[in-house]
Amino acid sequence: MSGTEPQSATGRLAARVAGLNAADLVPEERALVARAVLDTVAVGVAARDEPAARLAVRRALAQGEGPCTLWTASGAHHVREEEAAWANGVMAHVLDFDDVTSAMRGHPSVAMLPAILALAEAEGLQVDDVTTAYAAGFEVIAALSAAMAAPHYALGWHSTATIGAIGAAAACARLLRLDGARVAHAIGLAVTQAAGTRASFGTMAKSVQAGNANLTGLRAARLAEIGFDAAPDALGGALGFACLGGGGMLALPGARDAPALLQHGLEVKKYPLCYATHRALDAVLDLRAAHGLTLADVEAVHVHTSSGALAPLIHHRPTTGLDAKFSMEFAMAAALADGALRLASFKDAAVRRPALQAFLPNVTADEARGALLPRWAEVTLRLKDGRTLSTRRDALRGGIEDPLSEGDLLAKSADCFAHGGGAPTGAAALLAAFKNPRRAAGPALREALTGTVLEEAI
Repeated sequence: MSGTEPQSATGRLAARVAGLNAADLVPEERALVARAVLDTVAVGVAARDEPAARLAVRRALAQGEGPCTLWTASGAHHVREEEAAWANGVMAHVLDFDDVTSAMRGHPSVAMLPAILALAEAEGLQVDDVTTAYAAGFEVIAALSAAMAAPHYALGWHSTATIGAIGAAAACARLLRLDGARVAHAIGLAVTQAAGTRASFGTMAKSVQAGNANLTGLRAARLAEIGFDAAPDALGGALGFACLGGGGMLALPGARDAPALLQHGLEVKKYPLCYATHRALDAVLDLRAAHGLTLADVEAVHVHTSSGALAPLIHHRPTTGLDAKFSMEFAMAAALADGALRLASFKDAAVRRPALQAFLPNVTADEARGALLPRWAEVTLRLKDGRTLSTRRDALRGGIEDPLSEGDLLAKSADCFAHGGGAPTGAAALLAAFKNPRRAAGPALREALTGTVLEEAI
């Protein structure tokens, strides 16, 4: 392994990535990746009319044509692989409706899949290649998350953009079938570019950071492919990313006894806003349904939740759809008013409704002391008739303890395709295609977006 210390944390992790084969994957991993592809592409399609998505598409098209598909409803635009990775990453994150992994404190799929799919399309690769690359990238994300994610996020870093970029580099390096030494260099080259902070939450810059994670990962792998090198242990050691980014030390990976993807899982969002609100949303919607409540019945709401849960929720008096996605106050008010949070809930006009704006000061929240995990939330309602109602949610709808059924995931994705003007059959076609390991990834993606058959299934 020229240029790489075999026993370094980065070297060992890179060797695992390079050595991971499709035959090593278990059926549950394959199923999770197919679900991740569906969910990520669908929420990208749904963002068609978002200002950030329009700008991303315009920028990508301005760079010239290429072999890779933009995730617009028509699937008609084809651009260069870097532009597709970046623009699709922006589009798939702008609604904040993409999947989450709690240990990462971030969104793994949106940080990797736009790059993986663009590269697979450019190289003419199959679904099996996509699945293996995703699993390899997730192994790196899991290892880094264990070492540093909690303090890294607490310091203000955006883990999706930073840890995610390094996972994307590993995934793209595996897709290109680089050897262990070059995978390690790809990881190191991603470290040189990884950036993004939580100060961007509630602005277009947050989705740009997700796009940048994909661009960083793809570019790092391509640089390593042509011979660029990097630090032998860019992740471990006193000067490594894990220590500098969060004070942790990356452990030497052991045997892959249990796939990281199955250990940590993918938590699919039921509601189109920051995941830190979701347990509280489950709780308040349960109370609303059980007692027949509306916003007019409630005097005040208090949310008591697990340590660190409120960190992303930096907007307390939101006035736009973007900042409302990071507001516990808006989440509680809108849930009580409407009985649901949908994509339409985050139109600027919906956020600015006078009744909701007037109620925002009546929502308070605090955190318990203790460990970050396990996550939980308790919601207490003080009603105008003097009653007090309270309930707690531990298992999250859409989380690993209570995952969305395939039917629920298809319903969410079909709604996303409809919201973005996509093909009515797109969601079902995409899921079916990415369950078939021998399908060519590019035609499968384009077929779902266009609603036309481009290739016979093998």
